[in-house]
This record gives sequence, C-alpha cells and structure tokens, in this order.
Amino acid sequence: MRVQSDALWAQVADGLHVRGVNLPLAWSDFRVIAFDMDSTLIASETVNELAELTGKKEQIEAMTRAAMQGANVEFAQNLRARLALLEGVPESLLAKVRDEHMPLTDGVEALLAACRSHGLHGVAITGGFTFFADSLIARLGLDEIHANVLELNDGVFTGKVLTQPGKPFVDAEGKRQRLEEVCARLGVSMLQAIAVGDGANDVPMLAAAGLGVAFGGKPVLHDAANVRIDSGGLDRLLELFAD
Repeated sequence: MRVQSDALWAQVADGLHVRGVNLPLAWSDFRVIAFDMDSTLIASETVNELAELTGKKEQIEAMTRAAMQGANVEFAQNLRARLALLEGVPESLLAKVRDEHMPLTDGVEALLAACRSHGLHGVAITGGFTFFADSLIARLGLDEIHANVLELNDGVFTGKVLTQPGKPFVDAEGKRQRLEEVCARLGVSMLQAIAVGDGANDVPMLAAAGLGVAFGGKPVLHDAANVRIDSGGLDRLLELFAD
C-alpha cells in the first residue's frame, strides 16, 4: 500500500487527503496501529510543558520546533541538548506535567476504540519518555509503550537519558526499528501496520508502515504518508474505513 512520493493527493473531505490507496480501507488489512505521543496522542509537547514550568519555554520551544520540522537537525542530539537545560528539575514537577499538562488529542479515544473492536494492537512509539508515556496505557487502553527513559537521582532529573541495554535510543530510526520489532513479535507484516505521527522524526516509521498517517503533519512528513489529516481529530481516520 506504499506510494511513490510524487503521487498526487486526492481530497476525500475538507482537511482529509489520501494518495495511493483504494477507498474504503478494510480493517482486515491491518493488525497494528502505532502512534507518536507528543502532538499526536496528546495535544501538547511534554518537554515544552516542562520548559514553561521552569521558565525556559522560549529557548526549548524553538529547539523542539526545529527538530519537528526537520531543519537539518539530528533529533537525538537536539533532544539531549533540550534536556540538559532541564537538569535539576524535581520529580514533582515532572509529575505535574504528567498529571495536568497531557490533554488527549481530539478523537483519539474514538479511534482507539474502533481499532480495538477490530483487533488491532495499539502501540505508542515516542522519542519522549516513559515517565509520561506509561500513563497512557491506562488512559487509552494501549497494548504497549516504547519510549526513552529519563535519569532521576534522589528525585531530581539529571538532564540525561538512561541507556537501555539492548534497546537503542528512540529517535527517528529507533521508531521504525521498534515498529518492526512489534510486527515481527506479533507475526505480522509491516504492510499490516498503520503509523501515525506529526514530525520529522516520524518519517522512517510512516514510510515503513503499510499506511502512513500525517496528523497535522509538518511538510517534511508528507512524502512518507498515504493519509493527511490537516484538520479535525484523529478519529477522522475512521472516515476512510468501511464500517
């Protein structure tokens, strides 16, 4: 179901475009759906929210924006630089972001309910952090989470990311790799996977999946996608499926 990058987009409805796919889509063609977290599953950027609470919003937001737009920025290096600016943040402030600054994206619950009813395995694969992402398992009924791990020492963030043995850093290529590992473990093809994201670090994951969905996606993401949701919530994806 992949498509050449020069294929033309067709408008299905206002703010909803497809290319290289036959409509309606069939649920039976898919077994896995994978999501980015920040600005995809949730309507915020957790590192930006933390930056605002610590008075470093302007600098860190600019760095986040550059990373998501793919402006010749290496994601892992950019993320580590942002985190270094947050060294010394207490765990209580991280918890405040987790508990009060992670609003769910419009339509995500309806989309995931439909996916579960059709037997799809729901996964979050994010360059963000388990401290925040793990809470979405219960909130959204996801089957698993893949994320990076913040280093805490005596209840204080060190500004660093922990290295996980046997698990590479979840950057752009790491996202693709994690999705491939999930599909292999479940015994399904990557063509049976839907991947949803919004930024440059989602490009490899969307390009490798059977159906790539750019949700409010930056222009750099469009070449990797079959579907663009330019307005409305995540549940707009349901408009493309037969009941």
